[in-house]
This record gives sequence, C-alpha cells and structure tokens, in this order.
Amino acid sequence: MSRYKELYTTEIVPALMERFSYHNVMEVPRLGKIVVNLGMGEALENAKALDFAVADVEKITGQHPIITRAKKSIASFKLRQGNAIGVKVTLRGNRMYDFLDRLCNISLPRQRDFRGISPDGFDGHGNYNLGLREQLIWPEIEYDKIDRIRGMNITIVTSAKSDEEARHLLELFGMPFRKR
Repeated sequence: MSRYKELYTTEIVPALMERFSYHNVMEVPRLGKIVVNLGMGEALENAKALDFAVADVEKITGQHPIITRAKKSIASFKLRQGNAIGVKVTLRGNRMYDFLDRLCNISLPRQRDFRGISPDGFDGHGNYNLGLREQLIWPEIEYDKIDRIRGMNITIVTSAKSDEEARHLLELFGMPFRKR
C-alpha cells in the first residue's frame, strides 16, 4: 500500500469526519482519479514531437499514455479531424497516490520562485485543475534529453460535494496552496 493511501485511511478520514461532522465513513470525500494531459499543437508539423511527449509522460506517471485526436476539423488552425493533438494518462489506485505524493513533495517545490499553487483552480464540483509550465520539475526528466519545454494540465478528481471539502482534503494530503 502506498504511503499516501495509508495516510488517507489513518489520518485524513478521521480529520474530515470531525471537521465536516460526517456520520458514515463512506460520506468522506476521496480521490477518484488524476488525469495528466499534455496538449500539443506542434504535433501537426512535427510528428516526432509526439513520441518525445509520450516518453516524457510515461516517465513521469509510470503508465503508457494514450494519444488524443481532434474531434473536428478547424481550418484556421490547419487541423483535420483525427489528427493527433496530445497525450493523456488517467491514474487510479496506488499509482494515483504515488503520483500525488511526488507532485506535492518533490515536483512542485522544485519550481522557480515557488510560493504555492493557486487556490482558484476548483471547478465548483470538488475537482481541482493545475497547470504546469514545464516538465523539468519532475526528477525523472533529464534536462539534456528533452527536445522542447512543454506544459501540462493535471486534473485531480475527488468525490467531494463542494470546493471547501475538496480543498480541505487536498490540504490534508499536503498540497501547497498559496495563502490569500
């Protein structure tokens, strides 16, 4: 069992039950999945860039990503339906907890001038979106072997009913939110 999953069952569940006065353990919000998405407009001109992105995401998450394709053609972007435009990975279970552990404790503090992540990334339904500007904050990525700096979007899906519950859940996991 991963360290964060054990933390959730032993410390976070009792703390959330006390704070929000839940009557049943099944009411307590939990993590559902984490989706890592890397959009790549450059894949239209350079097909090799997609291979580099797949390799980077695979190193970061430990799971092989799927290639996302365009649903519609958009002439102004020179985009045809079915073109490869990104990669994404959906993490669940122990891999999800291990990824969150590395994100909170290793990768986010490695960012330049890091003062915390924005507390405004919640969507109103208890899910949190986080945008990263570069993949170099992950220790798995070697600086000399990247072809280009790419950003990524990380979505943390929880079973929380409100943003307040989800924020408290993520704070207990150690997510470094910026103070307002």
